[in-house]
Amino acid sequence: MWYNCVRKQHTVILGAVVKRGTVGQRCVASSSSSQDSQRLAANEGEARQTITSLDELKQHLGIDFSHAKLGRFTQTPPHQENLFTNNSFLTSYLNRVLPREVREEIWPDLTRFGQRAVTELYTLGRQCELNQPFLKPYDAWGNRTDELVTCEAWKTLKKISAEEGLIATAYEGRYGEYDRLYQMVKLGVFSPVSGLYSCPLAMTDGAAKTALVLSNSPHLSKAYQHLTSRDPSLFWTSGQWMTEKRGGSDVNGSTETLAVESGNGSHLLFGYKWFSSATDADMALTLAKIVPHTQQQQPTSNRLTMFYLETRRDDRQLNGIQLVRLKDKLGTRQLPTAELLLDGTTAHRVSDEGRGVAAIANMLTITRLHNSVSSCSLMRRLLQLSRDYSKRRCAFGGPVEGHVLHQLTSSRLEVTTRGCEALTYHLVRLLGREEARVASKTETLVLRALTPIAKAYTAKAVMSVVSEALECFGGQGYIEDTGLPSHLRDAQVLPIWEGTTNIMSLDYLRALTKSNGEAMTAVYEDVKARVQSANQSDDMSGLKSACHTITQALDSVTSFLQHKPHLIQHAARDIAFSIADIYIGSLLIEHAEFDGNEVSVETARRWCETARLVHITPQQYTTTHNTAIVMDGYNEDEVYGPLF
Repeated sequence: MWYNCVRKQHTVILGAVVKRGTVGQRCVASSSSSQDSQRLAANEGEARQTITSLDELKQHLGIDFSHAKLGRFTQTPPHQENLFTNNSFLTSYLNRVLPREVREEIWPDLTRFGQRAVTELYTLGRQCELNQPFLKPYDAWGNRTDELVTCEAWKTLKKISAEEGLIATAYEGRYGEYDRLYQMVKLGVFSPVSGLYSCPLAMTDGAAKTALVLSNSPHLSKAYQHLTSRDPSLFWTSGQWMTEKRGGSDVNGSTETLAVESGNGSHLLFGYKWFSSATDADMALTLAKIVPHTQQQQPTSNRLTMFYLETRRDDRQLNGIQLVRLKDKLGTRQLPTAELLLDGTTAHRVSDEGRGVAAIANMLTITRLHNSVSSCSLMRRLLQLSRDYSKRRCAFGGPVEGHVLHQLTSSRLEVTTRGCEALTYHLVRLLGREEARVASKTETLVLRALTPIAKAYTAKAVMSVVSEALECFGGQGYIEDTGLPSHLRDAQVLPIWEGTTNIMSLDYLRALTKSNGEAMTAVYEDVKARVQSANQSDDMSGLKSACHTITQALDSVTSFLQHKPHLIQHAARDIAFSIADIYIGSLLIEHAEFDGNEVSVETARRWCETARLVHITPQQYTTTHNTAIVMDGYNEDEVYGPLF
């Protein structure tokens, strides 16, 4: 119908043009014969009949304006799946570990939230990426304001976080030992589409846990009510201000912030916080060295104490805090991260003097598990998008999904992701049992030992999986307009934040040492029991070899720990990754025993039989050789000044 309308319009316009041309001819040759008039009329009639397209009309009129001819091929973007219901491994895991009555209550909420995540929340998160925070240090009249400007979508995500109970769920006691699992599954759905609002929630959760454990402080009791509120008008987020200019994980050695007694029960903080994520938080937990007001600049101890502070005073002015600048980061640019000068910031001591690191460790356990959940959910997000895209993108004569090499590559990414999900949500479940005070001693030891390992392992895995998944989109995976590259940039923070891979590996060794070896014994017995159960099942005959491989690998690592104690520091990272691979293998075998379907069995078999489970290489633990390899060719007399 539109074509007929256009055709009629063309005819009318063309008729007018021809008539103007006829008049012009008469001006030039007034003696035109009636035969010429008839010929013009015939031409006009022919034009009315033959010009039927916009291109022909523009050609006839001599119009030079035109759309570019770009061809007819366009690519169909990937479509989003429900981040909960379409994660078959996670839903199967929850079916196994949750009681029926709990499943029936939480399933509708998770299903609804999974749909909300890929519609409303995805749009808000994308707006945070496109409208990044910025700092306005002064107003138009030269007054120092330190105004941190965030987009409306960021503010809306805070409101939604409260209403959805993304923190509150873990502390309401409604489902006992399953509260924490419910909360973390919901956060896993939220994280990859949240515009990085999952980061302040991680620290908020950690602060809530710390406030709950240290409940003797009235200031923390007040904070706890805000941190766990479902009311957006009452809900607070928390910062975690530990990193200073010297930086690094050596918090005791790098913290220079001083706390001076103010005489009214509070302290004034003076220092410089080099890296403070979630700068718009309502409160923060931080570390400082106490200085009595009678001893100028002489701390009573080099040991650190933990303090609670609110970022703004009652008049809504900043609490002795100056925002020096926002960090220009590789990724997570949706999230405001600033350098802060503390100049008389009112704070309250909430730990025993000199016991700040131990007190804030409650926060670190939670944030490291959040890190693992974020890693898993980001992998899951990219795999869902890439598998949908493989059905829509055609190349070499058919959909990409039909090419065997693509399917093999994608299946390997899926197995890696399932392994990381198995480890992460198992530890979340153990945390829930510990918080409900029903965990066994073995479960508590396993939780303490494997939390840093899970953080390190999943963070390394997400970098590999996301990078490979972007290749599944071809060149589109490299184009910012698609929204895909930001996943890789954002993922890079996960191996760094809350302790690098090496620091997490050493933390695992500290857990072994502090428990006098009981933590490793707990892990050993846990794996053995899980594998033995599957080995004795007649239905698991296809996994006998996998069970044997896990047992051999576990014995190999245990033997190394027992007989090579002088190499343990060198091998810390290799030990951590070996333990992770072995433990994940046992979890996948256990899940296959319950689930029994072909995919679960094949996943467990591949993990145990086609991957290298033991990464320990004693021949590489020679310090002299390692130093020689690294420093080969380096001459400190031939360097040319600092980078930038």
